[in-house]
Order: sequence, then structure tokens, then C-alpha cells
Amino acid sequence: MSYRRRIPSLTALMMLEAVLRHRSFTAAAVELGVTQAAVSRQIAALEQELGLPMFIRRHRAIEPTPACLVLGAALAQSLSNIADTVDLVRSSQQDVVSIGATVAFSSFWLLPRLADFRRENPGVQIRVVSQDTKIDLDGGGIDIAIRYGTPPFSDAKVVASQADVIIPVCSPDYFRRRPGSKLSDTDEFIETDAQDRSWLSWSRWSDETGRNLRVKPTLRFNHYTESIAAARAGQGVALGWRLLIQTFLDDGTLIALEADELPTADQYNVLLPLRTRRTSAAEHAAKWLGSALTL
Repeated sequence: MSYRRRIPSLTALMMLEAVLRHRSFTAAAVELGVTQAAVSRQIAALEQELGLPMFIRRHRAIEPTPACLVLGAALAQSLSNIADTVDLVRSSQQDVVSIGATVAFSSFWLLPRLADFRRENPGVQIRVVSQDTKIDLDGGGIDIAIRYGTPPFSDAKVVASQADVIIPVCSPDYFRRRPGSKLSDTDEFIETDAQDRSWLSWSRWSDETGRNLRVKPTLRFNHYTESIAAARAGQGVALGWRLLIQTFLDDGTLIALEADELPTADQYNVLLPLRTRRTSAAEHAAKWLGSALTL
């Protein structure tokens, strides 16, 4: 519905509400930051458009007409509702923080720590965006990103970075069923067939560690979370990025098969986008995540 023909100038209506509240053209002008003459012109134009007087002018005083009182009451309520709604929108925009990360990082590292962050920051709402494809930081939908790679990045400021190590992991049950503590060609290998080759394959791990194993994976998954779930279920040996799976090492559902650790070439980076507006809540959340990442 178009209100333009039914509703007079919003500027004039706001001035009417101020004049009625102050019972003074001069005081209303001071509040609105305009001249008294400008207020008088707007009220006169409003009266002409409505075909009704809004005020009875007396010597050094004005008296609102019945029509003015009715319109003024509706204006006061409507403007109050608008102001409250604007405050709500501003507050929600400032206090909602969108965090983008891979599915594995969100599931294994981020989600277990969100409870602590929310307990310490009850006014901040968190929105987690999990995807394994590269997250677009220029579109304005992400406030913070955790990206695996090597800085600097052209689209973001790095708040904190943390390297990792890769270790073969399996469940205690699978470990007990094996003949020894060292990996061998007879092990059941779990592979992650991710498009992003920053996820190290078993063949690359074997080459870089000089083990020269003849790896023939018996299970393959296209998501790292599924590979780790299979390893925890006793289905074989998976490559574990220690920072991601530390919770499972701590609770005993995964154990490191060997003591040797292969340092990763890349790092986990907490990022703030360069081309989107930052809020104080996002800045605070990024610093909190950076501190948690580098503990």
C-alpha cells in the first residue's frame, strides 16, 4: 500500500509532535536543530494540507486544537515504536557475529569452545557458517573467518595464527587389535578425498615422513569429519590434525599411533575481512578466538 498520498510530510509531522510536546514553537525548533521560522512554516503547510488548524495562537502561548491532540497522540506512539525498532535493529546488527570456517574446524574446534565464549559474552549472538569451499570475505556476510593457509591474505587482516602437526590416530579398540605400535602396509587406512589438497593424503604423508608405505585405503570419505568419526568407531587409522582432534585425544576416544609428528606447511588463521564494516562485537570475538587458538 502506498502511503504517500494519505500521509503528509513526515518532517512536518515530527515538528508537530515536538511543538505539541513542548507547547512551544521555539523549544521545538531548538530540539530539532532548526529555526523557529522553519517550524512555523512546516506547521502552517500541514494545517493547509489537512484543512484544519492545529494550534490556536494566543499572546505568547499556543493551544492545541482537539484535532491536533488526536493526531499528536498517534504520532507520539508511532514515533516511539519506530525509535524502539531502530534501536533493536542497530543492537542486533552490532551483537550478531558471523563466523566462517570449514566443517571440520567448526565441528571439532569451534563448537566446543562457543559455550565458554557465550557464557563470558551473553549479549553477543553467534552465527556459524560452515563450508569447505573458500569463504567470500568481500560480500559482507562474514564477520570473522578461520582460514587454513599461509598469510598474508589480500582480503583480510590476520588476528592470530597457529601451526599444527599431523599424526596417525585410531581408536583404542583398533590399537589393541593391531600386531604392533608402528604403521604397516597391513593397516586399514581411512582416506579423506577432499578437493582442498591442504588436507594431506596418506601417500603424501608417507612420502614426507620417508615411511614409503604402500597405502591402500579401505575407507574413503569426502569430509574429514566422517574420516575421524570412522577412526573413533574403530574402522582404521586416519591422519589427525592435532589441533582439531585434541578433544578426542584428551577424552581417550582416539590415540596417537606413533610419536612422530609431521609439522603442517600451513596455519590456522583468525581473520577480519578488510572490505566489510567491523563491529565492536566482531573485534572482541576475533580477539577471543585468537587467544583461544594460540593457547
